[in-house]
Amino acid sequence: MATPPTPTASDTAQHTPTTWLLPAVGVSASAFLLFGLQLAGWGHGLLVLSLLSAFLISRELGKDLSLIGLGIAIVSTTSVKANVDWDRFVTIGTVLILAVTMPLLMDRLVLRRRAIRFPWLSGERWNRWQWGYIIAVPVLGWLILPYYFITSGAYENWPAITDGGALARFFVGVNFVGTWDELFFICTCFALLRRHFGLWTANLLQAVIFVSFLWELGYQAWGPLLTIPFALLQGWLFSRTGSLLYVLIVHLLFDVLVFLAIVHAHNPGVIPIFLV
Repeated sequence: MATPPTPTASDTAQHTPTTWLLPAVGVSASAFLLFGLQLAGWGHGLLVLSLLSAFLISRELGKDLSLIGLGIAIVSTTSVKANVDWDRFVTIGTVLILAVTMPLLMDRLVLRRRAIRFPWLSGERWNRWQWGYIIAVPVLGWLILPYYFITSGAYENWPAITDGGALARFFVGVNFVGTWDELFFICTCFALLRRHFGLWTANLLQAVIFVSFLWELGYQAWGPLLTIPFALLQGWLFSRTGSLLYVLIVHLLFDVLVFLAIVHAHNPGVIPIFLV
C-alpha cells in the first residue's frame, strides 16, 4: 500500500499551492455525498469534476486523486449497509476487494510506478506509548461501544443474528471491513494525499471519506463523534509508525469489541461483560 512520504516529500507537501486543495476537497466531498447523503448523481458529478480539475492543475495530483476516486466509485456501485445474508456478504466483499486492488493495479500496470505499497513493518520496535495504546483500545471500546450502540439505537443498523452461520459471517465481515478500512482509507487515500499535502490536511481529507463510508455502514446517530476521532487517530498513528501492522492491530482490537457490543445489544444478557 502507499507508504508515508519521505521527509523530502513531506517538505514539498507543506508548500503545495492552495488551489491544489480544491479538487482534493471535492473528491472527499463526493464520498460524503455518495455514502453519507446517498446522492449518487451529485456525488459522481462532483467526483468527475474534481478529477478533471486536478489534472488541469497538476498531472501528478490528478493521477493520485484518480486512484482514490476509482476506489470511491467502485464502492459506490453497491450499498454497504451492514448485511450478513450470503448474497450481500459476497457482493460487498467483492466490491471492497476491487476498490483496493484496482487502484493498486492501475498504479503498477498503467501508471508504471510504485506510489502504492504495503508498509507492513517500519523496522522499528514499538515503544511504550504504542504498547500502551494497544492495551487502551479494547478498554475504551468496552466502555464506550455498548453505550453508543444501545443508547443511540444504532445497533439496529446491523441485523439480529439468529443462527451460528450468520454469527460467523458477521464476525468475519466485521474484521474484513476493518482490515479493508486500513488498506483503503489509510494506506491508500491518506498516503496518496500525503504526497501533496501536509499531515493534518491529508488526515482531515481521508477522515471525511472514512467517516462517510462508516455512516452508510451503520455508525449513525451520534456515531461520527466516535468515528471522526478514530479516523484521525488512525491516520496520525500511520504517519508516526509507518506500519500497516500496527494500525491494523489497533483497528481489529476495536472491531472485536464492536462485534461483541452489537451481539450484546441484540441479545441482552448473552455476553454479560458490559456495564450497559
